[in-house]
Amino acid sequence: MSSLALINEFLGQPPNASSHGYQIDHILEFCHWFMGALFLGWSAFFVFVLIRFRKGRQPAADHHGVRSPISTHLEFSVVLIEAVLLLGFAIPLWAKQVNQFPPGKEALVVHVVGQQFSWNFQLAGPDGQFGRRDISFVTNSNPMGLDPNDPAGKDDIITQGEIHVPVNRPFILELASKDVIHDFFLPHMRIAGDAIPGSLIPIWFTPLKTGTYEVICGQLCGLGHYSMKGSLVVDTPEDYQTWLKERAELAGTQGGPPAGAPKAENPPAKQDNKPAQPAASPSPGG
Repeated sequence: MSSLALINEFLGQPPNASSHGYQIDHILEFCHWFMGALFLGWSAFFVFVLIRFRKGRQPAADHHGVRSPISTHLEFSVVLIEAVLLLGFAIPLWAKQVNQFPPGKEALVVHVVGQQFSWNFQLAGPDGQFGRRDISFVTNSNPMGLDPNDPAGKDDIITQGEIHVPVNRPFILELASKDVIHDFFLPHMRIAGDAIPGSLIPIWFTPLKTGTYEVICGQLCGLGHYSMKGSLVVDTPEDYQTWLKERAELAGTQGGPPAGAPKAENPPAKQDNKPAQPAASPSPGG
């Protein structure tokens, strides 16, 4: 965080770790300084009014109010500054994040499904295709509801509570939910998005720093809302490939070949025209 971001740091905002986060930090910092100036200004004006119009100095009330145009100019200035912040900075930044998604080949796409009270992640395997999901297939061992008959999902990587991504690469999250509305919030990445049942809502960002960052639910979703947390691990490209290999090997040990492994073909049985020999009977002596 820059040395100028004094109020953000004082309020406990975590350091930024995404490419667009510095813009959000600048807007917040300016808003905090602006609100601080307004607080001091209006507080000083309030004290001035208490002294200037006290009963001892002006026994008869004046119902005409303020005649000077200064207050009008001050109020117009406040509205103008707020309009500049909203129309000049906040809306363009929001529009860029909503409308200018990175190209599909450049970005890493991950499906995120929230449930009470955990986060599930699905990453496409070497084939680059996500397996079909359906709520009817959801079980404790199949939290994403992958269709077991869909070959595209055989090599998908499924994790719960933690997902790894490479640094300096755009990252698209497609959010959904099994039950109620959740909010996928990454404070360090300055990004959040609602996970709504029946909808697939995309958000994106580019992580700039390696490390482990907390994922929280920003929407009150039930009694266990406080415990709905996860981790985003930003790896170097080498560490990310190592993690992919480990997850593929783990998927292989849990049933089926590792993700991306070629399927072995059974050789055809040799044809033998000889009649089958009867099995030998065990001898009495063993």
